[in-house]
Amino acid sequence: MPSYTAPLRDIQFILHELLKIDRYHGVLDGFADASPDTLGAILEGAARISQDLLQPLNKIGDREGCRIEKGKVTTPTGFKEAYDILVEGGWIGLTGNPDYGGQGLPYVLGLAINEMMASANMAFTMYPGLTNGAIEAIEIDGTEEQKALFLPRMISGRWTGTMNLTEPHCGTDLGLLKTRAEPQADGSYRLTGTKIFISAGEHDLAENIIHLVLAKIPGGPDGVKGISLFIVPKIVVNQDGSLSERNAVSCGAIEEKMGIHGNATCVMHYDGAVGYLLGEQHKGLQTMFIMMNAARLAVAVQGLSQAEAAYQNAAAYARERLQGRSLTGVKYPDKPADPIIVHPDIRRMLMTVKVFKEGARALAYWGGLTVDIMRKHPDPEARRKAEDLLGLLTPVLKAYFTDMGFNCANLCLQCFGGYGYISESGMEQLVRDARITQIYEGANGIQALDLIGRKLPANKGRAVQLYFAVVDEFCKKYQDNAALSPFVKPLGVALERLVGATQWLMRHAIANPDNGGAASMDYLYLMALVTLGYQWAQVARICQNQLSNPDDDSFDRGFYQHKLVSARFFMEKVLPDTAAHLAKIQSGADLLMALPAEAF
Repeated sequence: MPSYTAPLRDIQFILHELLKIDRYHGVLDGFADASPDTLGAILEGAARISQDLLQPLNKIGDREGCRIEKGKVTTPTGFKEAYDILVEGGWIGLTGNPDYGGQGLPYVLGLAINEMMASANMAFTMYPGLTNGAIEAIEIDGTEEQKALFLPRMISGRWTGTMNLTEPHCGTDLGLLKTRAEPQADGSYRLTGTKIFISAGEHDLAENIIHLVLAKIPGGPDGVKGISLFIVPKIVVNQDGSLSERNAVSCGAIEEKMGIHGNATCVMHYDGAVGYLLGEQHKGLQTMFIMMNAARLAVAVQGLSQAEAAYQNAAAYARERLQGRSLTGVKYPDKPADPIIVHPDIRRMLMTVKVFKEGARALAYWGGLTVDIMRKHPDPEARRKAEDLLGLLTPVLKAYFTDMGFNCANLCLQCFGGYGYISESGMEQLVRDARITQIYEGANGIQALDLIGRKLPANKGRAVQLYFAVVDEFCKKYQDNAALSPFVKPLGVALERLVGATQWLMRHAIANPDNGGAASMDYLYLMALVTLGYQWAQVARICQNQLSNPDDDSFDRGFYQHKLVSARFFMEKVLPDTAAHLAKIQSGADLLMALPAEAF
C-alpha cells in the first residue's frame, strides 16, 4: 500500500531560508500572525491531517468513486467525515479575508498546505480547492450584498463552490457557449443550459453549492464579448442567509473517468435556475479569469504533489527491492542481491523526479508569496512587478509542473517494474490521477499559446523584460563567486538561449503565426527550465553559505550537502535540455504544417 510523509523540512527551508518570509512581518497583512512557531504548528497540523486522515482515503476514493441516484451524489466512504474535520478545524478559511470570517494568513502558507493535502489525496482536495477560487471571484467582483451573503458561509466551508465553463460543444472556445440568462423583473436571471466536466458539481459534503456559471444575456454581443458570469446556488438563499427551496439546477450524470474517481465530475443541467449577475454584464470572462488564474497555480501544485507522492514510494521501494548486483561490484554481500537503488538507471529516474519536485516546490511557493505581494504590498510598484511576473509565469508553472508531474509519476511507476502496474502499489493511481492536471484549467497547449500570444507582448514586453533583468542581475552578482560557478554559469548560458528564443519569436512569429504556435511548447519548457535553474542557483547559494557559516553546531549538514548535489544534477543533467528546445524553436513551423490534413 502507498504511503505519504509530508516533507516539512524542505517546506520550512523554502519558506524561511529561501523566501525569508519573516521579512514581510509588518509589511504584508497576515504575516505578523505567521511567526515561525505559529507557522510551524500549522504546517505540522496540516501534515498530520494529510498523512493520517486524507492519505488512507485516497485508495478508497479511487476504488469506490462517487455514486449518483436520482440526481443525488454520494462521495466515497470517509470523505464527508474528513471534510467535516477540515471545517471544524478552520482549515477551509485559513487564508480567507478576516472581514468574512477567514484567518487572513499568507497565501503562500495556504499553498504549502494544499500541496500536502493534494499529495495525500488529490481528488478530495479538489472540493475545498475549487471553493477558494469561487471565493476569490466573488470577493473581487461581487457587490457588498453578495459578499456578505456568500463569503462567510463559503470561507467557513459550510458551502462549497464551483466554476461552470465547458459545454458539450464548447471547450476552449467559450464564444460558442449556448447557456442563456434571461433577465427578471427583480434583478435576478433565469439560466438555462448544460455544462459538462464540472468538478465537485454535486456532492454530499456541504449544505449548499455555489456555482459560478458563464452564460449569455440575450441581445448581448456575439462571441466572448457577450459572456456574463452568474452566481447560481444549488439551494436558493434568502436575504438573511437561510436556505430556501432547491434551485432548478441538477446533476444529470457523473463522468466515468481515467482518474480522480473520488471527485464528482458532473454534467450539470440548468432549467431556468435562479442566478445573480457577478460583476458587469458581458464581462464575465474577465471575472472568471480571476478564478482560473488562482486555479492554475493550484493545479500546478497538484502536478508537484503527485510527483512528491510517487517519489516517496518509489524511493522506498528502490531501497528495499533486491534485484541483481551493482555494476561496480557487490554492495550488500550479506544479501542475495543488491537493492535496485544501486543501479544507475534507477538513480536517473529518481534523481530526475527529486530535482523536479524540490525545484518546483521552491518555484511554486515563490508564486504563492508573489500573490501575497501583489495583493497586499503597500508599494504600488512592488504590486505591479509582482503582478507582471506572476502573470508571465502562471501558464509556465501550470503547464510544465503538470506535464512533469505526470512524467514523474510514470518514472516512479517504472521503478517498481511490474509491481507498479498492479493497483496494490498505488503507483498506477498516481499516474491516472496526475493525467487530468495537464488538461483541466486550460489544456497545456493553450497555456503555451497564452504565454507567447498574450503574456510576452503584454505592455510592450514589460513582464518578460523584468524577468530577464531579475535572472541576469543574479548571474552578474555572483559570476565571480568560485563556489557558485557550477550553478551560475550554466544558468547564464540557459538565459542567453531563452533571450535568443524570444528574439527569434519576435522576428518570425509575426510574419508567420504558425511559427509561434509551433514554437510555443518548446518556448514554455525553455522558460520553465531557466526559471527552475534560477531557483536551484539560489538554493545552492544558501546551502553554500550554511555549510561555510553554520548557525549552530547542531544544524543538519547533510540536508544542505544533499541540496547541493541535487542542484548540480539539475545544472548538468536537466538544464542542458534548453539547447534542444532552442534548436526546435528555430526550426520553424514548415515541417509541422507540410503534410495536407488528409495525410494524417
